[in-house]
Amino acid sequence: MQLYHHPFDLDSLKVRLALEEKAVDYTSHHVNPITGKNLDSSFFKMNPSGRLPVFQNGSHIIYKTIDIIQYIERIAVVSAGSENISTSGREVIEWMQKIQEWEPKFFTLSHIPDKYRIYVSKFIRRVVIARMSESPELAGAYHRKLREAYQTEEKMKDPDVVKRSEEHLVRLLDEAERQLGETPYLAGQDFTMADVVLIPVLTRLVLLDLEKVYITNRPNIAEYWVLVQQRPSYKKVIGKHFDGWRKHKTLVKTWCFVHIRSLLKRY
Repeated sequence: MQLYHHPFDLDSLKVRLALEEKAVDYTSHHVNPITGKNLDSSFFKMNPSGRLPVFQNGSHIIYKTIDIIQYIERIAVVSAGSENISTSGREVIEWMQKIQEWEPKFFTLSHIPDKYRIYVSKFIRRVVIARMSESPELAGAYHRKLREAYQTEEKMKDPDVVKRSEEHLVRLLDEAERQLGETPYLAGQDFTMADVVLIPVLTRLVLLDLEKVYITNRPNIAEYWVLVQQRPSYKKVIGKHFDGWRKHKTLVKTWCFVHIRSLLKRY
């Protein structure tokens, strides 16, 4: 089983947490979307949207995050051969879908300085054009990706787009806050795949230095956040890349790659 992902990609983190929680072995392939590695023809042929993560088991390829997580659950049941392992119930799936409905892209981009965001956006567009010339058979898919990049820049100029994304996040967090006032985990007394899907959202807020704005002022979520950080899956999947200097190392390495490639005009 192969997983194409990146440590800072929100949906990738959800899938990796699920894999660790269910103790499913897989081969890891890092694909950095900021440097345009998701636009390489080999990856683009698997997933023409260029989005992460991609989960491959033999000839079976899955793109949607919740579909991947449910597939992982089924693998765990079959591998264990035990009736004690169950798949997610209705309440867990409802929470997963509710969290997944929030699109983090515009919210995240709105908290990145314009000069860096625009610089990377131009780099990505040039990568798309370069890959299009290298693989003309994928021209249609690359054209769609290029159009998507331009549309994103246009939408970022509309304050209502960012406002709607933030309002959606606040509603989601407020609902989670109410639920966590009743139960220690999102869907009850036990840690479930609903928590697996929520944790990376909180991680993104911390990465953007927004913990005080969205987490600390919600006491139930703040307590929950401390609790889930103690799990071995969190420490392996997230803590390894986000704690202390490691976070800055990954970001600096990515920025240097983009800057040098731009200077050399090698896309």
